[in-house]
Formats: sequence, C-alpha cells, structure tokens
Amino acid sequence: MTTSSTVAPAPASQQFVGISNLPNQRYKIVSENGGHFTLMICGESGLGKTTFINTLFQTTLKQSDPQRRHSQPIQKTVEIDILRAELVEKKFKLKVNVIDTPGFGDNVNNSKAWQPIVDFIDDQHDSFMRQEQQPFRDVKFDLRVHAVLYFIKPTGHGLKPIDIETMKRISTRANLIPVIAKADTLTSNELQIFKNRIRQVIEAQEIRIFTPPLESNVDSSDITNNQDVAAIEHARQLIESMPFAIIGSTQKFDNGSGQLVLARKYPWGLVEVENDLHCDFRKLRSLVLRTYLLDLILTTNELHYETYRRLRLEGNENPNDADPSIPLRAPLRKLSHNPKFKEEENMLKKYFTDQVKAEEQRFRQWEQNIVNERVKLNTDLEELQNKIKKLEEQNKLLQSRKR
Repeated sequence: MTTSSTVAPAPASQQFVGISNLPNQRYKIVSENGGHFTLMICGESGLGKTTFINTLFQTTLKQSDPQRRHSQPIQKTVEIDILRAELVEKKFKLKVNVIDTPGFGDNVNNSKAWQPIVDFIDDQHDSFMRQEQQPFRDVKFDLRVHAVLYFIKPTGHGLKPIDIETMKRISTRANLIPVIAKADTLTSNELQIFKNRIRQVIEAQEIRIFTPPLESNVDSSDITNNQDVAAIEHARQLIESMPFAIIGSTQKFDNGSGQLVLARKYPWGLVEVENDLHCDFRKLRSLVLRTYLLDLILTTNELHYETYRRLRLEGNENPNDADPSIPLRAPLRKLSHNPKFKEEENMLKKYFTDQVKAEEQRFRQWEQNIVNERVKLNTDLEELQNKIKKLEEQNKLLQSRKR
C-alpha cells in the first residue's frame, strides 16, 4: 500500500530546484518546431471567402478571379481545393492549410451537398489513425481540420435547410464557427435580428459550435490575477458575438484622420474591417488565430479525433437510435469522386497507359530485331556450311588426283 504526501513549498531564501524552467524549455521546443493549422472555408460562392482569407492572414494566399468563376460552368459536385502556405511572424513559423469548397450550394438541387465535405473530414481522421498504427511514426502527414468557418448568406430571414443540415453534420466532426458574410449589407438592427434567429435555430437543432472555454466554476472572489478576469470577460464577449458578422477587404483607405485602414469604400463613407463598431472581424481573428488557436488544435485532437478513433476501433454497426452524423465505420475513400482529383487520376492513368504502350512497342521492336538477327545469322551459317562443304569436296578431289 502506497501513501502520498504533499511537500510544503520551499522558503524564499532557499535556492530553487529548477522545475519552474520546464515551461521555458517547452517554449523553446515549440518555437523551433513551429506549428501547423488547417482551416476549412465552407459556404456558397460570392460570399467573399477568398477576400476574407487574404484579410485574415494579411497576405495574398489565394487570387480572386470572379470573371473566371462566372465564365466557368457550374460544377455538379462540391470540390475540395487545398492551399498550403507557411507564415512567419516574430521568427515563429506556422504551416497553414486552407481548404476551400468551391461548388457548395451553387446547384438547384443541393441535396447531400455536404457529403464531400464530411467525407474529407472523416478521411483525414482515418488517414491519421492509420499512420499512428504504422511501425514508424516519426513523420506523420496531418491534414485534420482544426476549424470550419461556415459562411452564412446575409438574407436576414434565417438559416436554409442546407445550412442546418451541413452545420449539424460538420459540428460532430470538427470545430464549427458560424460566420455571417458581407455584414455591411444589413443595418445594425437587421443584423441583430438575424443573429438572434440563427442562435435560436442553432439551439433548437442542437448544433454544436466551438465556444471559448469559460471558467464558470471559479469563484470571482478567488480570482486575484487580472489576466484571468480579462480572459474570462474576453471569452464572454466572443460568445455573445456569435455568429460573427464579418467584412473582408484587402484595400486600404484613409479614415479621415490620416490613417490608412482596411475598409470597403461606399459613397456614404467607409466600413472598416478592424472596427468593432462596424463588424466582428477582430473578434473572429482573436478566436481563430490570436487567443484560442491552441484550443482549436487541442479540441480537434482530444475530442473530435479521439471520438472518431474510439468509434472506429469499437467496430460496431450504427444502431437505429444513434446519431447518423457520427462516423462509425471506415470511410469509402470518396476523394476520387471529386472532379479535380478525378481529372488528375485520369491523367496519371493515361500517362501510365502511354508508358506501358511505349514499353510494349519497344519490346516488340526488340523482339523483331532479335528475329531478324537470328535469320541473318542462320543465313550466314548456311553460307559458311556450303563453303565448308565445297572446300571439303575440293579437298577430296585433290586427294584423289594425288593418288
């Protein structure tokens, strides 16, 4: 039987053991290795998703070409477009994967338009689980989605059925963050009413969205650190602002005081991107990148991935009373159904077929050369045999004359 005891803290005059340096060591490791973050953007075309991404990371990660988009035919299925970049800030490197879903909600019949998105998320969980089961796990390719920004069209009425179904499916697999796009198309009163309607639907449909951790179990009288109080208040403000109403712009204009700011210019004035009175862009950026980036990564690993892994390893069939949106069996690897991946697959198949045909043609030519060479050698051999025969006859004739 073992017992545990608590050691009293050392006096101030006593020298420290050194265990308090562990956070510094951890900070050094994280700073050297950097990090990676995967963000998925989901929503209908024309809601400013590309502009928002460039505004969020303050760099041009993806070019926006609306003329090219409108000139192309509407895709029958949702595509998965992966953009990779490496951002450096204060010598810290962050590998960013931005996953776009062009074609979502663009068709007249959008039944199961969410299926390619769900398949992609499940497939990444399954791929990571397979890599963990390999003998060598030093290097793993991790494309698990840490956050999904779902762009809602600013209609002012409410969520459409496709929005409800898609958000419900995604929320069981990844950290869902609802976003109201192009918030400058609604007045302040209309925007507040629209937010309330969305919150009511989310609550009624039991859609799980990512919320900052609130330490509600801590008594305010016991909190002595002002940073803890500020963090709790900041988290409460973020929760109250959901769904976030955002505006995206990569252009800078003079705000009237000689300062250039990111904004959208209208005849009646400017709508500033980083002004909390105009939109919730700064709050959303704080949630995704500045304050709760680690929470998004840890929640993905400890909650969503572990849930998927547990259900997969249990190997049970999906019961009738279970949530059909929760994956229980291995995905069917449906990424090849994507037109873009299908096109690449067809190109590889064509290249392989052409290579096989070229090798077969070369082999046949080589075989024909061997046959021709054999015929030539047989002919030469026959001629030599004839010459030998004639020489033998001549030799016999000479021998007979000598006698």
